[in-house]
Amino acid sequence: MTEPGAPDPLAPKRGRPKFEPIPATAGPTTRLVHGAHRPELNAGAVVPPIYQVSTFHYPAAFSESSERGGQYLYSRNENPTVEVPAELLRRLEGAETCRMFASGMGAMSAAILSLVGPHDEVVAAGGLYGGTSGLLGDLPRLGVSVRSLTDDEAQAPERRLTESSRIVVLESPTNPLLRVHDVRRWAEEARRVDAILLVDNTFATPINQNPIALGADLVVHSATKYLGGHSDLTAGAVLGPRRLIDRIDAGRYLGATLDPFAAFLLERSLKTLALRVARHNENGARVADAIAEHPAVARVHYPGWASPEEEEIAARQMRGRGGVLSLSLKGGATAVDRFLRHLTFVQVAASLGGVESLASVPRQTSHVHLDAAVAAAAGVDDRLVRLALGIEDTEDLIRDVHDALDAAAASSPL
Repeated sequence: MTEPGAPDPLAPKRGRPKFEPIPATAGPTTRLVHGAHRPELNAGAVVPPIYQVSTFHYPAAFSESSERGGQYLYSRNENPTVEVPAELLRRLEGAETCRMFASGMGAMSAAILSLVGPHDEVVAAGGLYGGTSGLLGDLPRLGVSVRSLTDDEAQAPERRLTESSRIVVLESPTNPLLRVHDVRRWAEEARRVDAILLVDNTFATPINQNPIALGADLVVHSATKYLGGHSDLTAGAVLGPRRLIDRIDAGRYLGATLDPFAAFLLERSLKTLALRVARHNENGARVADAIAEHPAVARVHYPGWASPEEEEIAARQMRGRGGVLSLSLKGGATAVDRFLRHLTFVQVAASLGGVESLASVPRQTSHVHLDAAVAAAAGVDDRLVRLALGIEDTEDLIRDVHDALDAAAASSPL
């Protein structure tokens, strides 16, 4: 029995347990493996546990000046397990803070809807993921105007924005044509009109590129892809300064909350992110080189390959080019069908970023909802195939893709 006046040992502790610091000189994998230590909360567990709960006990009275005394209250708003990948990503991207969501589109939607209002303008700076384009296309009914730039127009950011421009949405490399845009130049243009630069860094990952260091205000990730890396979870993240992150779905009323178990899986996956991305980079570059001159291929789309100018940008702002490339096949839809049917190790499925290699037709998957004329103008047509190369042995992937291209080039029916 507790002595009168003595603290109750079962009472929640005041203040949120803090993550242990990591030396600034630590490399990315060291930060990802050791960046989630909170002995006070995790009872010394080497792996942070799963807090699979919806609600938490809290004191009878909160201090008005202590934000509920730093206590957890309800898992839609905050959960100790969800804080773990948020902290790892924050450190990796060099952001002040990070907010996790149930999917990449949950993160993107919350960020844009929370930061724009009637009479504001959102600028789509070049090719974007189809889901993002669909979201932007729905904004005019809320009184928000949207202006879309082509990839070529986005290569020259200067004087592209107006005083009404509130958010610039930029994806580099783009999906699915892997165009590379100059984040630093766009950051300067956004600052000129006091706009927010939001960069979708899903394809590059924080291993290959850090947009905040290049001047971006916000970074969005579909953590379903490379960050999760095993095709077994959906998650999203928005990172940036607290002054902006605190405004993004502050009450969590949109409800796109990351589940604790998915957060646990994501923390597990992040430990190997740098190792996996190194193999993705190698496989992407070598397969692209190996098939560039194949007679069935009209064009290979890969970061930096569109022009000497984009190669210079990629070499300057990226540490690796990633594992995604797209192919335009000379034989159109028929050749695409033959190609997909003859793949062995590369599975035909939507998404990307997993340890397994995937092939998809963007016009039928990620960009299926785009208007046909818009898609055609953007180069997303029925002869385009996107390859998201995994971590298989490189020679196996080269042989697999090459043999499938041979089949696509053949004139005889299947």
